[in-house]
Amino acid sequence: MAERRYNDKEIAAIFRAAAEEGPQSPQREVARDEGLTLAELQAIGSEVGIPSDAVAQAARAVDVRLGAASRTFLGLPIGVARTVNLNRRLTDEEWERLVVQLREVFNARGRTRSEGSLRQWTNGNLQVLLEPTETGHRLRFGTLHGGARASIGAGIAVLGITAIVVISGAVWGTLGEAIPGIALMAAAGAGMIASGALRLPRWARLREAQMEALAARITSSNKET
Repeated sequence: MAERRYNDKEIAAIFRAAAEEGPQSPQREVARDEGLTLAELQAIGSEVGIPSDAVAQAARAVDVRLGAASRTFLGLPIGVARTVNLNRRLTDEEWERLVVQLREVFNARGRTRSEGSLRQWTNGNLQVLLEPTETGHRLRFGTLHGGARASIGAGIAVLGITAIVVISGAVWGTLGEAIPGIALMAAAGAGMIASGALRLPRWARLREAQMEALAARITSSNKET
């Protein structure tokens, strides 16, 4: 299997994290189409006194951070996702332990399913997929806040209807009589949008933290295998 290679930006991030306040980070330019393996990074780090374990831990952290992604709706974080390349194959026992952790972290039993070498754990819009790659396996976390999206969408629809009523009232000269109903509809639409929008930032931060913790836990086990 092909070994993971880190590009120049990733290498800089790894050595910054590994060195922290310790030895000076090494400066090394890397060809974009080549990169360096973890073993090569550890060898470079040892030249300036950075422990191999610190380099490996920093590399895992970089892999976890780079796999984060989000899906927005009207500028709001409606979905959260994360991809983690394990660079090895996850054993059946490790997958079973991961399912236990998923149930604990997300407080949901969920459902598991297998199709050949593909495995998944799902709970509503929340899903975790284990997929084969050239270097082993990768984990893909993903979730979508369907309730908030529906609430915001419904609010927008109500405001759209309100606008139609306003235009119709202005054209037919009945706007004054319709003002109480228009105000009620506008308030209802705005309330739906606010209800959905206000809960999204906190929800997204929580899901991102949960996924990052799980990803860090599973990648840290690479060191023990």
